[in-house]
Amino acid sequence: MTKTTMKAFAWLTTAAMSIAFAGIAQAGPLKVGAARIDITSMGYPDGNMPERKYGHEWLYVRAIVLDNGESKAVLIGADLGGIRPDSVYQESSAAIARELNIPVANIVMSGTHTHSDPRENRDEAQMYAAIVEAARAASANMQAARVGFGEGKVYLNVNRDLYSEETGDWTQAPNPDGPSDKTLAVLAFYDMQGRPIAGYMNYAMHPVNGYLSGFISGDFAGAASRHIEDAFGNGMVMAFTQGASGDQNPLYLRSSTNVMAAAIGVPITGFDMTREAIETPLREGLVPRGENDATMHEALKRSMDAQGQILGEEAIRVMTQMDHLAGDVTIAGQATTLTCPGRDRTNSDAGRAGTQAVYQDGPDVNLRLGVLAINEIAIASVNAEIYNLIAQQLKAASPLSNTMLVTVANGRANSGYVPTDDAYARRTFQVLGSRLKPGCAQSGIVNTVTDMIYDYVD
Repeated sequence: MTKTTMKAFAWLTTAAMSIAFAGIAQAGPLKVGAARIDITSMGYPDGNMPERKYGHEWLYVRAIVLDNGESKAVLIGADLGGIRPDSVYQESSAAIARELNIPVANIVMSGTHTHSDPRENRDEAQMYAAIVEAARAASANMQAARVGFGEGKVYLNVNRDLYSEETGDWTQAPNPDGPSDKTLAVLAFYDMQGRPIAGYMNYAMHPVNGYLSGFISGDFAGAASRHIEDAFGNGMVMAFTQGASGDQNPLYLRSSTNVMAAAIGVPITGFDMTREAIETPLREGLVPRGENDATMHEALKRSMDAQGQILGEEAIRVMTQMDHLAGDVTIAGQATTLTCPGRDRTNSDAGRAGTQAVYQDGPDVNLRLGVLAINEIAIASVNAEIYNLIAQQLKAASPLSNTMLVTVANGRANSGYVPTDDAYARRTFQVLGSRLKPGCAQSGIVNTVTDMIYDYVD
């Protein structure tokens, strides 16, 4: 098969940090260890932690360590908006690589991208310590294992870029006709008796239910992980990873919007409010925030829990129907940096969406890309929020049918959102805020990652 090439594009380069797959990947008997570290207290530095009753109200760093006697890999998932600032990823991945004697390219570290994490109280030293400790604890729990991969469908997400014929503007609202991949991908590890040790799930949906809610939560992602872990018991660990959700929201956001409306004293009518109209004045401090409404908060927490249970049940269904499990595996990682031309917006006060933005040339944007291959499974990664169609194109182009794309992974790019090229004409808030010029990132991500997978296959 012929590899894709980007040489025709003068503005597209890959940095010299590219790490090739080390020789021919050797198969060996798989061992797996898993652990999770509770980081909920990070959100309550004064120690005044409220009563909690839903699984998503606990936050964890989860780690899965793989070893086939020849190579090792580490999968890290955290109930955080992201592993940021970038220095936290750089330092913790370097520490794990030293301690476990593995290349950094064999580490995939991501946040669930929850929008109700303790961002105001984020402690970099605590994050670093929890990430490293989770990997260390997982490495201490190694046991013989087998691995499987499966996919299901969950109809909870929806494209969030909607054009209004009435106003002629784009806004953030459900667009059932827009591109939206409903695939739930699940990588699962079992002991030799068939009991789940750990799982690694991937779904594209922004965890924005709790945004501006005033409470800390792992959102539906945390709820899904806890639902699965409780269902299997015995210390099983399930890490949620974010798919290509740059333009994907939960289909059902009424409970979340009601919390915002109550916080700013807007009457809740149930039919004449849009997310954008309620969110903007609260986010930008244009109106004072009132007292939290306990009834609305409880409804929102139940909604998060329900979404997580639905997602979790589909993951469990996929796991229980996996009929091809491998005990001998290859493990190989590769990483590179895609550099694209950047832009700076000069009229950043001109509005969130639907406005005409003005730009000037800005610093280049660096996108950190990676592939971790396990037998015929490819875990691709990018350190940014990308549009869903890019991931769909990547999976279609990949020579491995079992390919997932983990976003908000391995640090944080200086890009903002990564839209598709055609989306630049829509003037959504994601497009207006993106620091990328069109014409580079979409094809660059697809082609570069596909080439890396071909390197492994060849």
